[in-house]
Amino acid sequence: MSLKIRGESDSDLDAVMKVLAKYESQHPRAEIELFRQSSFSIRIRVVDPDFANFSRTDRHDAICKLLEELPEEVLSNLSTILLLTPEEKKKSFANVEFDDPIPSAM
Repeated sequence: MSLKIRGESDSDLDAVMKVLAKYESQHPRAEIELFRQSSFSIRIRVVDPDFANFSRTDRHDAICKLLEELPEEVLSNLSTILLLTPEEKKKSFANVEFDDPIPSAM
């Protein structure tokens, strides 16, 4: 079980974390991490072995259904949502950018 915010928290990140905690409660092996890349950009990564049984569309639907609970102001800040299995995490170029993001000019 792992749900964490990287770096400083703020009210938007806390709201996203609260919503994603619902997913985590149903998927205890999932690792969920989020951070604010810039003042207008929040990145989310969910690494879950259970995703191996889901198509990419089904993964997206499962997470986005929860994220729809967020206010529009918070949703508009979500710039990256990575939904990976542990095996995909090792090979994903997008994951490399998540782990070592290019600094934002903002």
